[in-house]
Amino acid sequence: MEKMTLPDEKKQFVREKFSSISHRYDLLNSLLSLQIDRYWRWRTTRLLRQFPQGWVLDLCAGTLPLSLELTRQAAQRKVLAVDFCEDMLRAGAKALPNDDRTPRIFPVCGDGELIPAPSDAFWGCTVAFGVRNLSRTLQGLREMHRVLRPSGKLLILEFSRPTNPIIKPIYTFYLNRILPAIAGMISGDKEAYQYLASSIAAFYEPDQLLAMMREAGFATVSRIPLTFGIVSIYIGVKD
Repeated sequence: MEKMTLPDEKKQFVREKFSSISHRYDLLNSLLSLQIDRYWRWRTTRLLRQFPQGWVLDLCAGTLPLSLELTRQAAQRKVLAVDFCEDMLRAGAKALPNDDRTPRIFPVCGDGELIPAPSDAFWGCTVAFGVRNLSRTLQGLREMHRVLRPSGKLLILEFSRPTNPIIKPIYTFYLNRILPAIAGMISGDKEAYQYLASSIAAFYEPDQLLAMMREAGFATVSRIPLTFGIVSIYIGVKD
């Protein structure tokens, strides 16, 4: 896999990889997670139930699965769905259902490190499996803090590394061997899923990410591990 030494190189690489797999992205997510990803998004969205109305930002929105869950759970909620890969947004927009959720989802191509929105605009900001792909993580977190209203909530759903001595080796083998092989065969881009495995291995430990959230301005931070610690929900509240 191409070595990325500069933030802009990583940004370009990630954009190209997501563009190449956009047509199979949702299918592979459901297949490779055994559809547990639906539960993860449901749990994340439930944490915004105190904000059933107004605007929420779905950052790194991809093909819009979390935007759909955000609008499903709250009939008066509107979602600005931002992603820097236009092909992912287009694939998601084409698959939007013909119901009341679609008119409340507004896809915009934009950068998570320079969010195209005013300050203090959203009651909630969600990021599902996207923080790991930012080239400047702290800059992105600061932008998320900026666009949230006071008392607004940041929810980061992200892969983490299980520590259970039984689960850990099984998961590591699956992530590094099985997943890239299956996903590469279906998507036609094995390198994209090799990047997935390597980016999970290289990502911050939970305490490190929580510390960065504090540094970005979030006064209250916490973490909820799910499914043996394979993923985690990181929560930040703006003063």
